[in-house]
Order: sequence, then structure tokens, then C-alpha cells
Amino acid sequence: MSNVIAIVGNSGVGKTTLVEALRRARPLAVGLEQHAARPFQALMAADPPRYALANQIDYLLLRAEQERALRAGPTTGLIDGGLDLDFHGFTRLFHRRGYLTDAEFDLCARLYRQLRALLGPPDLILHLIAPLPVVEARYAQRGRALEIAQRADLALMEEFVADWIASVRDMPVITVDASADDFCGPDSILHLLDEIDRANRIVGGASSSTCA
Repeated sequence: MSNVIAIVGNSGVGKTTLVEALRRARPLAVGLEQHAARPFQALMAADPPRYALANQIDYLLLRAEQERALRAGPTTGLIDGGLDLDFHGFTRLFHRRGYLTDAEFDLCARLYRQLRALLGPPDLILHLIAPLPVVEARYAQRGRALEIAQRADLALMEEFVADWIASVRDMPVITVDASADDFCGPDSILHLLDEIDRANRIVGGASSSTCA
């Protein structure tokens, strides 16, 4: 079984940029967010309360399927976002915004817990952080045709992701400072790969470190 690394953080912070930079530096398999390909994304954008539950169930199942496929592959896998971020970030956000009822949120929580129990935890989390104004500027510039989380949601997303990361006990976490525009420069990527290699050698418990 191959290792799985989850790259998490706020929308627009630079998760996909980091995935691509790491993949250029080392042969790695990837699981991406697939915004345009998912069947309920556009429907939810048009009518969030009607389609939020279907969208979240689809994404939780997609992320579990991606993780399982990466585990079965021959190389270390990177997952852009992933099961935990989709629940602790997006599902919580949509519940707070009123797109999911309490009962629907509880259903997503049950599904998430069962999927995570069946899969086991990722081997490592890379948590990208940057000041909110930096994240907002990147979010505004990325120009995706379809966005579910909106710019006004970014502060809440930051809160939810930080709450989840603070509760993590069973996975090593590397915090990546993504504040600078060149945070994925060659020297930073080489340093991060060294951090990843050290974390992957840890046996019998979680650790936490910081990469600038």
C-alpha cells in the first residue's frame, strides 16, 4: 500500500499549485477536486439548499474512492483537499450557511466517520496557511468558471479548517507557509520534500512541524 498525503487549507490558498509543484519535482499520483466534472456542482451553484446534500455526498464518496485508488497505486499519492477537508471545511460551511439542515449535516457526518474509519487516516497532512487578505486576492484571481464557496465564505472556511487541524491527533501535520507568491519555488519545494520524507519515517504516532 502506498502513502497518501492530504494537502489542505482555505479555498484559494494554493493547494492545487502546491500539488503541481510537488508532482513536477517527484513522480507522485494525484487526486484532484474535479470541479467541472462533478454532477451536482453546477446544480448547487444555482440552487444551494436543494442540491447541497447530494453534492456533499458525491464529494465525500469521490474523496474516499480517490484515497482508496491512491493507496492501491505504486507511488505516493497527493490528494488536493480530500475527505477531511470536504467534511470539516465545506460541509460545515454549507451547514452554517443554511444550505444543509441539521439532519442533512448529521447524515454527512455519519458518512464521513464511516468512510474515514474504513480507510484509516492519511499518512500526512500538509496544511497551507496564509493571511486572509492574501487568500482573498488569490481567490479573486484564479478565475474558475464554477465556484461553490464564495469570497465572503473564506473567513469561515479558515476558522473551520483551523478548528479541525487543532483537533488532529492521529496524523502528522506539516504547516506550510503559503504567504509568499513564490512559496512553491524550487528551494521551498526541496525543503518541503525533505520535511515530507522525515515525517513519513515516523512510526507509532503523529507529529507536527512547520515549513517556511
